Order: sequence, then C-alpha cells, then structure tokens
Amino acid sequence: MDVVSWVSAGVALASASVTAVLGYWQQQRLRTMEQRDLMDSYGASLAWAAFDFQGRVFNILRGHVVDSVPGRGVGYLTSFLRAGTEAEAEYARRSTVFVLAEYLGWVEILRRDVQFLDLGSSVTNRSVMAQISKVGHALSTISPQSNALRLFRAEQRAVGELMVHPDGEPRRRRCLGFAEFCARLDQDEVFRGWFQRLLDDVDALAADTGPAMWRLEDVQRQLVLLLDLLDPRAERFPRFRDVFDREAAAGRASAPHD
Repeated sequence: MDVVSWVSAGVALASASVTAVLGYWQQQRLRTMEQRDLMDSYGASLAWAAFDFQGRVFNILRGHVVDSVPGRGVGYLTSFLRAGTEAEAEYARRSTVFVLAEYLGWVEILRRDVQFLDLGSSVTNRSVMAQISKVGHALSTISPQSNALRLFRAEQRAVGELMVHPDGEPRRRRCLGFAEFCARLDQDEVFRGWFQRLLDDVDALAADTGPAMWRLEDVQRQLVLLLDLLDPRAERFPRFRDVFDREAAAGRASAPHD
C-alpha cells in the first residue's frame, strides 16, 4: 500500500472515530434533554399534587389545634364534616381522598415514564425519587394510636394505577380529574372499594384528629421536603412554607378554607 493509500485509510478511520464519538455524545445529549423534559412536565404536575395534598393535611392538623383552644374558631373538618351541610361534608370527605390519590397517581406516572431513563447522572432526579420514597414510607407507617389515611406500599401503587387516566399514553399521561374521580366513586363499586376505607378515615379524623397527629405531621413534613426539591426557587409556591409555619406556630384561627 502506498503512502497516499495509508493516509486515506488513516483519514477515513479518524473520520469514523470522530463520527462515532459525536454520535455517542449526541445520543447522550438527547437522552438528557428527554429526561429533563419528562421531569419538567411531570415534575410540575407532581409538585402541584404534592402541594394540594400537603395543604389539606396542614388544614386538618391546624384545624385540630384550633378546635382544641376555646374561642379560637372552628377547624376544617369540624366545620365541614361535623357542622356543615351534607353536601359540604361529602365534598370535604371526597376532596381529601382525591388529593391523596392524585398525588399517588402522579407518582405512578413518573415511575412509569421515567423508569427507563438513566437517572444516575442527575443528583436532583435521584433526590426527587429518594424523597418520593420517604413520602411513601410516611404514608405506610403503622401507629398504635391511629392509622387514618395509611396506605401500604402496594396499596399506594394500586391507588396510583387507578388514578392514571386510561386515555393517556407514554409521555402524555394525566390523572383523573375530580369530577371523573367522583363519577367513578358513584358508578364503579370496584373502584370505590379501593377508597372506601380512606373515606371512612376522614370521618374518623373529623371525630378526633389527635391520635393521628404525629403520623400526619410526618407525611406533611416529607411532602414539603419534596416540594423543596421540585420547586427549589419557590417560583410555583412563593412563601407558602413561611405562611404555614407562622400560622401553625401561632395556632391562629381563621375561617376554614379548602
């Protein structure tokens, strides 16, 4: 082989190597972008669901404190389940279970569509998944005082699966809305069977929240830590933690709100 042939072969080999390297990095870049897009889109929905869930738990906890101090007002569950109309009681009962179920639905969606991506290189993504696991642990914790709103791990997965909208598809999944959730409670006995105990738990909490306080406080705390990861700059929920902490510390009474 002459010199020209050797040079040509070397150039071709170098070109192939460069192409292979560039192709590999392009694939890695696309995978990273795909991962980021999924975490951004689903992470936002998960953040809102976690915010709604922790907000309801906070209202239940704060309501118990308000109810316990004479002259400070009436707490959330007391106002709507014990002293409200039948329609208000049913709304409070169903919406409390819904925000729990919706959170688990978005966790299931995230698990389904992100599980095939490599999360190892993203510290944030790994932290989010680890914190989701801590929320799940708090929800499954057994207490000798009260197991209201407790769901074991497999039950959490089952509820999450039921909340994933059947018309969704990979990367475009969504949860049942509140109206759809209520309609299925009314029309589907099997579906309602998964939620009946949780609905009864809300009534038990309205009767006496005290025994469940430490479990629910841990659930709410873990959800807030998850929000810190999903919304680190407090762009979606500005100052909500400060407001909640201030009201909880003061035991402040206010009109019950959703």
